[in-house]
Amino acid sequence: MSNGNLDEWLLQIAGTNEAPLEKGNLNLLQRINIAIDIANALEYLHHHCNTTIVHCNLKHSNVLLDNEMIGHVGDFGLARFLLETTQDCFTNQSSSIGLRGTIGYAPPEYGMGNEVSTIGDIYSYSKLLLEMFTEKGPIDNMFKDNLNLHDFIKGVLPERVIYIVDPTLHLEKEDTETRTNVTHSQNQIGCPKILECLILIFEIGVSCSMEFPKERMNISDVVAQLNLISLIFFLLD
Repeated sequence: MSNGNLDEWLLQIAGTNEAPLEKGNLNLLQRINIAIDIANALEYLHHHCNTTIVHCNLKHSNVLLDNEMIGHVGDFGLARFLLETTQDCFTNQSSSIGLRGTIGYAPPEYGMGNEVSTIGDIYSYSKLLLEMFTEKGPIDNMFKDNLNLHDFIKGVLPERVIYIVDPTLHLEKEDTETRTNVTHSQNQIGCPKILECLILIFEIGVSCSMEFPKERMNISDVVAQLNLISLIFFLLD
């Protein structure tokens, strides 16, 4: 698509446009809206198709951005159709297909041989969501000695949330203030209401990345909460 994929915008690599894409081009509201676009796509696949579809490989490079910066989920090469009797299955079911997805984004139950499920997509979405707002990927070098992205985020919420936000969002605030000498709420990462929105986003990511599948949020609840956060943020601007 005209604006490449989400990975290109977050990792500062050359995109499909003539000029290289630069990390930090996505402001906070854009990230929220893209997160909603992806969640809407998953909700459609899981609940509104004639047969439930599990994507099995949700990650930033598989999220395409059109000319209006609307996110679209692509690459269904690993996708699976689920019969009604097998939806959300994640216990006592072995699979001969091997691990599906990308290391760091694939849920832990897939590594134990469990069948793919919609709950597995929720786990992958959580890693994508947390990385969008922290700059920390699930296989970042800092995650070793049993530390992972889920525990890292959970350990700083809610009091220290400002210290885990992607620093390019802070730079965006400083650059805007330098140019205009006016601080808009969209760029006030330290604003209590903005921090509240970020805390809610991170809490969604933590809830969706629980180790045990039954403890993860339903994608419909994710969509509802993200839309509420977007509305709160919009009213602040």
